[in-house]
Amino acid sequence: MNDLENVKSFKSIQDILEKTESIGFQMVSDPLVGSLLHTLVTSKPSSRFLELGTGTGVSTAWILNGMDSQSTLLSVENNAELVAIAKEYLGEDSRVTFHVGDAGDLIQQLSSGKEQFDIIFADTWAGKYTHFEEVLQCLKSGGLYVIDDMLPQSNWPEGHELKVNALISELENRSELSITKISWASGVIIAAKK
Repeated sequence: MNDLENVKSFKSIQDILEKTESIGFQMVSDPLVGSLLHTLVTSKPSSRFLELGTGTGVSTAWILNGMDSQSTLLSVENNAELVAIAKEYLGEDSRVTFHVGDAGDLIQQLSSGKEQFDIIFADTWAGKYTHFEEVLQCLKSGGLYVIDDMLPQSNWPEGHELKVNALISELENRSELSITKISWASGVIIAAKK
């Protein structure tokens, strides 16, 4: 089996990737992670999704392409220039709301308001290495918490592997979570809330 063979892509993703390359932004989601997100989202009709770290919208596009018409996506990114690219290609889709601002602040607001989501994809610092308790409070029972970049990356700052190992240990020891660690793509962990 070749896991890269026949990975379904979409025109919006190709357009976003071209624009992303033109500005030199390199922190985009792996296509395998995108395909996984697409599949997971497809399995949850009429749901609410939260993406922490829009970037230029590559993973956003994967998620949107898997969503049904009754689902919604809230995506947050603190870099307005990056969000502008995502909006250029995905902004006409009424199912997505783009929030420009600090993900940690948004998580605090959502947690305080008892907001709940069926899948949370944490692809930025907040929701992984900070605001972890609050983001888990925003996850519905039966919901999925998905993170990537758990395998060593060339762009990791010195000592980052200690944070990654601490997060993995935290996830492994949470009784309310059932987790699967996947040493594939950039390294993925999927946690289901009991």
